[in-house]
Amino acid sequence: MAEALRAGRQLHAVTVDRRAGADLEALLSQARQAGVTVRRGDRDDLDQLAGGVRHQGVVATAPPYPYRGLAELGESDLLVVLDGVTDPQNLGAIARSAEAAGAGGLVLRERRSAGVTPAAEKAAAGALSWLPVVMVPNIVRALADLTERGFWSVGLSGAGEMALWDCGLLDGKVAITIGGEGDGLSRLVAQRVDQLVCIPMSGNIESLNASAAAAVALFEVARRKSSSRVR
Repeated sequence: MAEALRAGRQLHAVTVDRRAGADLEALLSQARQAGVTVRRGDRDDLDQLAGGVRHQGVVATAPPYPYRGLAELGESDLLVVLDGVTDPQNLGAIARSAEAAGAGGLVLRERRSAGVTPAAEKAAAGALSWLPVVMVPNIVRALADLTERGFWSVGLSGAGEMALWDCGLLDGKVAITIGGEGDGLSRLVAQRVDQLVCIPMSGNIESLNASAAAAVALFEVARRKSSSRVR
């Protein structure tokens, strides 16, 4: 909630456990200064408002998440495209890594995909208040649109013949494209990306989950951009 207030997101109200201590007063003061209604409630009230998502004695209610259009992503040179990630916690974790790595937006497909829900917001730890999220009907078409805007698309896949570290496309404007849990990239998306890459595994397991793989790829891009600025 603190990040939502800092980012200037519109909130309807903030409800706090009436037994809460002074440690929340600074947060409540920030909400009041932003013109947000602050209410006191009991644990049952907060549980109902949170809809099953674990909370820490304070719950904010807000209008529906403000999805953006592709054209609103600005001049970023790093985007993340999710091709069917269905777990809101994975979505939130990927959003957190994307924002921390300096990505300019997250692209999701409309059907058979997680959206920005309270569970995703909690897992994102505030990142979804800063990171624009676009919902598109077709990922293949979205990748084509991004190509017209000068982006290379790099898909993470265990079937990729090139190691992530060896991919030169990561040095330019790039859309890191990540498939769903278990299924990976859909066939048409895997065929559409400019390069399929894998993350080499040295241990006994064969793959990382979607959020871990996204973090590895995002910070490889961030490392390269940081190195190029130093030169």
